[in-house]
Amino acid sequence: MPIRFLTAGESHGPQLTAILEGMPAGVPIDADLIRQDLVRRQKSYGAGGRMAIEKDAARITAGVMAGQTTGGPIALHIPNKDWKNWRDRDIPPMTTPRPGHADLTAAVKYGYGELRLALERASARETAARVAVGAVCKQYLAQFGIRVQGYVRAIGPVQARISDDMPYDERFELAESNDLRCPDLDAVAAMREIVAETMQRKDTIGGVIEIIALGLPAGLGSHVHWDRRLSARIMAAVGSIHAIKGVEIGPGFENAAMFGSEVHDEIFLDEGSNLIRKTNRAGGLEGGITTGEPLVVRAAMKPISTVLNPRQSVNLATGEPEPTTYERSDFNAVPRAVVVGEAMLAIVLADALIEKLGGDSLAEQLPRFASLRQARLEDLPMNDRAWRFGFEE
Repeated sequence: MPIRFLTAGESHGPQLTAILEGMPAGVPIDADLIRQDLVRRQKSYGAGGRMAIEKDAARITAGVMAGQTTGGPIALHIPNKDWKNWRDRDIPPMTTPRPGHADLTAAVKYGYGELRLALERASARETAARVAVGAVCKQYLAQFGIRVQGYVRAIGPVQARISDDMPYDERFELAESNDLRCPDLDAVAAMREIVAETMQRKDTIGGVIEIIALGLPAGLGSHVHWDRRLSARIMAAVGSIHAIKGVEIGPGFENAAMFGSEVHDEIFLDEGSNLIRKTNRAGGLEGGITTGEPLVVRAAMKPISTVLNPRQSVNLATGEPEPTTYERSDFNAVPRAVVVGEAMLAIVLADALIEKLGGDSLAEQLPRFASLRQARLEDLPMNDRAWRFGFEE
């Protein structure tokens, strides 16, 4: 069964709820690891006041017993502490849509007579539920030695300089050592300065995140249908994150400005029989299928749409021009988006691995994983003879 998940809940409602279906039985689940990712999601220089209110933790109420998955749907609940401030409150009407949000588009689609109905569900608060689901999927992937983690590559115009030779473990460790989640410590000061300037200007700023998956086997995904290409599934999942406006596999946009002879990863034979690459400009995917190299996903996050400086709009109740009203939000959400990106990538990869391995339990899947075909000569016997298509006219 493929991985499916749903989230429910409003930004200022009682709680967020997530249902994860398709997780095999027997996967050890540590609730503290889910909590750690929820805490990481709240960590960012330039985060808004909401992060000072919420202390997110997920309560598992189904699908995990005695510390292991049962094979049934997993239910996760995350209380909203801010709910107490809204529960008995008369909420003033919201009739002026904010540019960059779903206020106007959702009103057109659903016929809302109150714009807060869109705000409450469209809010990035929903990503806390995704992170909880992703943390479960990370624990599943870890059973096969697969790790998913990320960091910030840019905030505004400030670019991190990360050598290709820097090991990924070192990048992750350095990124988690600061609240801009950047492995280039020389760039952190400049990033902090531009975020501080953004806050002084009562504005917001975006950036670029990079998510890495290590330990993936070759052969996940498929080239035979558009919706089974792992590249498409990854880009759709990461692109679904709030404020993400661009997704690339590896240095995709940089590759577009180069010649093919400069881009494609040549294939070599090592001292044994393994087929290896000395470069990874494909970002770990060829033809929508994993190569076995690190999977590299980059995403561009626009500046958060809610700014303290009012934007011009129109009051839909009066038909008159009116500036927008500020709703509490982040100045810089890029470091927080890293953790959401990790979650979405982990969910897609867990789905692809389950699709590849089949079975209903981890005990069934582990030996199948160990016997997967690899990129080595003995696993790839060739017929090496002429043949014909043989289609009938």
